[in-house]
Amino acid sequence: MTRVCLLLFLLLPGWLTADDGSNVHEFMLDNGMKVLVLPDQRAPVVSSMVWYRVGSGHEHGGITGISHALEHMMFKGTEARPAGEFSRTIAALGGRENAFTSRDYTAYFQQLATEHLGTALALEADRMRNLTLPEDEFIQEMRVVREERRLRTEDNPNALTFEHFNAVAWLSSPYGIPVIGWMADIDEYTVADLRDWYDRWYAPNNAILVVVGDVAPEAVHDLARTHFGPIPARDLLAVKSRTETPQLGERRITVRAPARVPYLLVGYKVPVIMTAEEDWVPYALQVAAGVLDGGESARFSRELVRESELVASAGAGYSPLSRLDTLFMLSATPSAGVERAEVEAALTKALERLKDEPVSTAELERVKAQVVAREVYRLDSIQGQAMRLGMLESVGLPWQLGDEFAERIRAVTPEQVQAVARRYFEADRRTVAWLDPLPIDPDDPPGYFEGHLR
Repeated sequence: MTRVCLLLFLLLPGWLTADDGSNVHEFMLDNGMKVLVLPDQRAPVVSSMVWYRVGSGHEHGGITGISHALEHMMFKGTEARPAGEFSRTIAALGGRENAFTSRDYTAYFQQLATEHLGTALALEADRMRNLTLPEDEFIQEMRVVREERRLRTEDNPNALTFEHFNAVAWLSSPYGIPVIGWMADIDEYTVADLRDWYDRWYAPNNAILVVVGDVAPEAVHDLARTHFGPIPARDLLAVKSRTETPQLGERRITVRAPARVPYLLVGYKVPVIMTAEEDWVPYALQVAAGVLDGGESARFSRELVRESELVASAGAGYSPLSRLDTLFMLSATPSAGVERAEVEAALTKALERLKDEPVSTAELERVKAQVVAREVYRLDSIQGQAMRLGMLESVGLPWQLGDEFAERIRAVTPEQVQAVARRYFEADRRTVAWLDPLPIDPDDPPGYFEGHLR
C-alpha cells in the first residue's frame, strides 16, 4: 500500500491555544519520556500521538529530507510485525493512523476507540526500538518519496517557488532545508543513513506521548509504563544552535517554471516565542498578520482585492511556534494586466501604513477577537487538542503556555503593533521571490499566460 503522509512544510498558520490547563495531566517515565494526557469524554474515542523532537531543522547537506524518509520507513516493519501490519491492525480496529514531518518534529498518530489504546501504544513502542529497515522495502519506499516530491513540489509551481525562496532567505539557519529534502540527496540515501538517524533520535527521552480523549489519566500512565517504560534512554547529541547569519540587504530570486499566473512571496525575518527578547513581540506580530489578512474585512482582502483590484488574492502569515527565528510572510497573485512592481508597491505601502498609523481601537478589537476565535475553534476536535500539546512541547515550550494565548493577544496595543512593524518590516530584512510563468503547453509562446489566463 502506498502511504500518503502529511508533510508539514511550515508550522500551522497561527498557533494552537489551550483551554483549562488544569485538565492536562503530566507524567514522566523513568527513561525520560514525557506523557501528557487530556481527558475529553464527549465520545468514546481517543487520539494518541508520539512526537519525536527531530525534523528537517536538525538535518544538514547530504541527508536533507531524511527525517521525512524515516517517517515513511517507520511503517515498514519490525522484528515482530512485518511491513504493513501496523496499518492493517489499526484499520481492523476501526481506527485511522498516519504521520507527519516538519522542521522541528516528526509525529505519529492514531485515532480509534478508547478500548484499543493499549494496542496502539504497543505498536508504537515496538517500532520505537525494533525497526528493521529491510533493503527491499527501502528501495520501494524511496521511489514513493521521490514521486511525492515530484507531485507536491516539482510539479507545483507555487510550492517550487516557496522552496527556492526559503533556500535564499536562510543562509546558516537549517530552515532553508526543504522538509522533503533535495532530490539529489534523496537519490543518495542508504539504509545505513536511515539507521544512523533512527538510532540517534528515536529514543524515549527524545519523545512525547500525547493522549487526548475518553481516558483516565492514571490508566494511560500505566499503559505508557507497560509499553514504553522498558525501552532504555539513549545518549542524545547536543543540537547546535545554527544561528542565522545577519542579513545585510534585500535578497531577490526569480523562479521560472510552467504556470498559469505569476506569484509573489515576500518574507521578513522575525523572532518567535523561543527567540524574542521581549515576550509581547510574537503576539504583536500575530495581530499584525491579522490586521492584514484576517478574513474578508481585513486590509488585504478589502483594499487590494475588492477596492483596487490589484490582486486576485493576497495573504499574510506568521507562526511563533518554532525553535528558531522564522519569516513574517506576504503573498500575492496579481490581477490580469497589473504590473508586478505595482503589486509589490501595494504590499509595501500596507506595511508602511502599519508603521505610520496606529491601528484604530475598533479594528484592533475586531482582529483580536478573530485571532482568538480562530484558534479556539481549532481545538474542537480531540486531534486539535493533541496537536496543541505536542507542538508546544516539541519546540521546547511548556504546554501550559497555551493557557496564556487569549490574554496575551488581548493585551496587544496599537503601539506594539506599530513597534514591531517599524522594527522588522525593513527592506534590508526581506527576501522577495517571483514566480515567472513559463508556458504550460510547449506550443504556447513565452508570456502567453501573463495577460490571458488568470
